[in-house]
Order: sequence, then structure tokens, then C-alpha cells
Amino acid sequence: MYITAEHLREQVIKPTLEYLGEWSSEAERELLAAALRKTEGGMFSRRERGLGLFQITSNQHRDLWDRYLAFRPDIASRVRGLASQRAFLSNPDSELQTNLSYCTAIAWLLYQQARVHSDWQDTSTLGAVAGSAVAAHA
Repeated sequence: MYITAEHLREQVIKPTLEYLGEWSSEAERELLAAALRKTEGGMFSRRERGLGLFQITSNQHRDLWDRYLAFRPDIASRVRGLASQRAFLSNPDSELQTNLSYCTAIAWLLYQQARVHSDWQDTSTLGAVAGSAVAAHA
């Protein structure tokens, strides 16, 4: 299966950001750039750290739900609406690997969370902010 960057942007990233009420051309570009950086070896290639398109770790995923989404029920409900009804309950991390919209939403929220908690002056790229989030969870 082959997914082009344009298809990913038009069919996954943009609709997911619109669903979350977070769409902007900058947000769309940031997520696409991050996805392309993370999938250099192919979207389904074996990786050392994270899961899915954006290489999100189980710890990052759990932390986002426990420390961020738990206190934002409206957005948590929207994100949960992207997840599979039963699979999410038995193995939430599997959604990062099998559900592109859910994975994209989680990546965007990790970016937002990192921007809010970052002391960095330059948070202009998802890669820089995601790097700080990964370092914080290492």
C-alpha cells in the first residue's frame, strides 16, 4: 500500500484538524512535515521507539490522556470519537498504529501540550517540540 504526501494531507491531516476545530494551513504543514520525517523508512517499517505514523510512544500516549485530556473533557470526547469502539478499550496504543485520524489527533495534541509547557523560544516546528516531548519522557 502506498500513500502519497498529498493524500495524507488531504484525506487524513486536514480532515482530522478540521474535526478537532484546529485547522490552519500552518498546522497542516507542521503535521505533514513531521509525518514525512518520521516515515523515512516507510510507514510500516520497524521502529525503535514509537508507534504509528508519528512514532508516538506508549508513555507519551498515556501521559497525554492522564495529564492533558483528562482535564479537557470536550476535546477528549472528540478524540475518543475517532478511536475504534472496542479495540481502544482493550489496547489503546493499537490505535496509534491502525487509525491514521486518531494518531494524527494525538500527534497534534502532543504538539499543543508541548507548546504550552515549553520554555523554548522557538516552537515553530513540530519536530523541535516533539523532540522536547520525547526527551521529557525518556
